[in-house]
Amino acid sequence: MNNVTSADRNVSAVLAQVAHTPPGPTLDVFGATLEFLSWTDEFCVMRGVVPPEGVVPLHRHADAEDFFILSGQQEVLVSEGSRLVWRTARTGDYVRVPGGIWHAHRNLTDRPAVDLIVTTARLGRFFTEIGRPLTDSLKPPTAEDLAHFAATSSKYGYELGTPEQNAAYGIAVPGFPGESG
Repeated sequence: MNNVTSADRNVSAVLAQVAHTPPGPTLDVFGATLEFLSWTDEFCVMRGVVPPEGVVPLHRHADAEDFFILSGQQEVLVSEGSRLVWRTARTGDYVRVPGGIWHAHRNLTDRPAVDLIVTTARLGRFFTEIGRPLTDSLKPPTAEDLAHFAATSSKYGYELGTPEQNAAYGIAVPGFPGESG
């Protein structure tokens, strides 16, 4: 008996394509980096790196994300029932974040945390709009960069936690825009 669904076949096709497709651009997304590995009409596959002491603040979006931890360790703020809790994700772990759920990541170690990320093509487009080309002379984001991030987030329905919401989970990101709703 074969229990393979069309969704399983789509995911398998995407993963097979990753193995045979040259990597795409690498973008800086406010400290974390994303390298685009594969893209279809439905899925986007990226390699993400959260640097030591790096944080991806509290946020949510309609798109589901799947993370396979390739190396390193990070804490992921995930939903458990009606509350959010920090869970440690280590090399080999898999983390599924359903769409619409508040979540965050932080790397409290002294080594980069590297993920294979599978998400929607729509979320991939969002990252291409907010990311900056990775260069040796990359400077901290400007007020204009942050305003562009907030406007693009709103355009995609991507919600950002407020400074107070982030602080409730031990996240401090000075100067980062915060919107909820």
